[in-house]
Amino acid sequence: MIARRFHREIYPATAVDGAVQVFAKFARFEVADEGEHRVVRITAKRPERELRIAQELGNYALGLTRREAIS
Repeated sequence: MIARRFHREIYPATAVDGAVQVFAKFARFEVADEGEHRVVRITAKRPERELRIAQELGNYALGLTRREAIS
């Protein structure tokens, strides 16, 4: 399992949740609010894929955050 932390002042919950929905077919996700962060724990069928999925999840969440800022 690998975890990504998204600071609430930077990433809206809708961006993080949207990214999780897009990648749900590739891994299992647990989302929790911890202090100032929204934490996403990622478990893939193959552990070596977890890092790649975590990186792509972060990129996608950032893109959704940017899209919301422009709207």
